[in-house]
Amino acid sequence: MRPELIPHASPAALPGYAATGRIDELRATEYRHLDTAGQVYLDYAGAGVVARAQVREHHDRLLAGLYGNPHSENPGSAAAGSLVESARRAVLDFFHADPSEYAVVFTPNASGACRLVGEAYDFGRTAPLVLTWDNHNSVNGIREYARAAGAAVRYVPLSGPELRVAESDLATVLHAGRGARRGRGLFAYPAQSNFSGARHPLDWVEVAHQHGYDVLLDAAAFAPTNRLDLRVVRPEFVCLSWYKLFGYPTGIGALLARRDALARLRRPWFAGGTIRAVSVQGDWHRSMDDESAFEDGTLNFLSIPDVEFGLRWLDSIGVDLVHARVGLLTEWLLARLTTLRHASGQPLVQVYGPTTGAGRGGTVTFNLRDPDGALVDERLVARESAEAGFALRTGCFCNPGAGEGAFGISRDSVRRRLLAQVDTIDQYLAALRLPTGGAVRVSFGLASTATDAERFVAFVQSTYLDRGAGVEASLPPRLRC
Repeated sequence: MRPELIPHASPAALPGYAATGRIDELRATEYRHLDTAGQVYLDYAGAGVVARAQVREHHDRLLAGLYGNPHSENPGSAAAGSLVESARRAVLDFFHADPSEYAVVFTPNASGACRLVGEAYDFGRTAPLVLTWDNHNSVNGIREYARAAGAAVRYVPLSGPELRVAESDLATVLHAGRGARRGRGLFAYPAQSNFSGARHPLDWVEVAHQHGYDVLLDAAAFAPTNRLDLRVVRPEFVCLSWYKLFGYPTGIGALLARRDALARLRRPWFAGGTIRAVSVQGDWHRSMDDESAFEDGTLNFLSIPDVEFGLRWLDSIGVDLVHARVGLLTEWLLARLTTLRHASGQPLVQVYGPTTGAGRGGTVTFNLRDPDGALVDERLVARESAEAGFALRTGCFCNPGAGEGAFGISRDSVRRRLLAQVDTIDQYLAALRLPTGGAVRVSFGLASTATDAERFVAFVQSTYLDRGAGVEASLPPRLRC
């Protein structure tokens, strides 16, 4: 532990915190609604928060002009189309992507971006799929497309208590079968884990390229607090959700794709807006020649311009400033939680993933233990923290691989035949002999302050330190993963 990270000191007293004071100013003005009900928002990994300036911009723009379906040819259509294209350019600028090399496909969310790649990628016997255990289910789901095409699906395991991937394991899996195939393959992984907060090296993009793979980089958890420069890191595909970066708008994500890789995708269907021409009697169609071939139906043309404003807003604050603030709060929280002990000597908190600020983001996942060392049911923590005004998340966070690594679940215990008769999550846990169905996750973001972190630690101490078992009756049903 660094000397300046004294567990009992306020994070506001840490060296470097004062330099992030602009965020405190914004919290008191643009984000003051976060404090009106006395609540504490700690779920930035789930969604960012909206600034008052974003709401004003949306309101003023809609009332200042007329915007129509971009698929028409009239003044309202032209106005809407112009704003959509301006937003595309803004996205490329923000990630320093060359417009001649990268295209922006607007999607409903990051999951939609993953589906586009999965359904259209040329998987096959010579084009396998490689995934890390640590992946969101929206990425895991791509394996169903790969298997349907007869492709091999291989996973790279997590190793150690920090839930990281050993690069030697990655190289081994990428290399497996390379000599027997002449085609490409797809390697998909998150730049930052939505479960543990661990950041996985962006250098892996080039490692995969050297093994002949295309790369799908899940940047949904990474981009809100880190810079992604596509001049330096050049994956074929990047998936994003804008509400994760700056809270608004929801219902819009993006697939950033290298144009040469996009041209190799073959969609299994078409829809309105994706085709240049189609015949019913002739039974043929021709897709659009650009990114619009992947944008089904009518785009959300009234909200896509909010993406451009959101990017300008985040840029005006400074991604590096947000990164610094989140890093300080995360290090302080980890240092504080890992020192808490019951009178029995048992640690109160068990952290999953990195326990220092090195190589990680602002997502901290853990379970609480009682004085005897037994896990406190995460449903109890969810209920009591909500009653105390804290917005956090419990469960497995749609990341089963990281959860299996964190809880030490063996491959034999999750074989399909052993779980064939399982109908409920509680039965599933019993079959796996697990005492809990998930963990507790808190995460910092753009508008987080020292007070948020201090209040949460105070809640954990006052509620769970030295509290015995026997208080877990009448818990709500477990949420789905």
